[in-house]
Amino acid sequence: MTMSRRLAMELEEVRRWGGVRDLHLVDRDVLRWRGLLLPNNPPYNAGAFRFELAFSPHYPLVPPRVTLLTSIHHPGVGPDGTVCQPLTSPESWEPVTCATHVLQDLLLLLDNPGTERVLRPELARELSERPEAFLHQAEEHTRRYAEPRPDTPGP
Repeated sequence: MTMSRRLAMELEEVRRWGGVRDLHLVDRDVLRWRGLLLPNNPPYNAGAFRFELAFSPHYPLVPPRVTLLTSIHHPGVGPDGTVCQPLTSPESWEPVTCATHVLQDLLLLLDNPGTERVLRPELARELSERPEAFLHQAEEHTRRYAEPRPDTPGP
């Protein structure tokens, strides 16, 4: 199976999955996808978070890169939108892993902020030492920066 055929099939699979909305190609490029991720749990479930999934021309041998384009107060997401996602690290990547798994893992990270997958140690420390303050800050940040959640279910 060619890479572009596999990506086309994976794009349709992700569209059927309920965790994202508004999934589309960037500039008609099958190697760049954007969409809205819909967290299930507080403090992030009050909004939707735009992401980009960028695939290498060597996919599936090389993992895709996930970037969160919407600002989020989360220990596992860097200020620049990089995501602490061991699943897509070159050392852990398996070519059988598909885009849906990558996005499900991202959703799991957002739904369960913790101190294991950390890019912002100061937020992990705040979550650990002052969880109520962390949740309040994350809630306020979500209200301020996240996009509105779409009301209609996905296709």
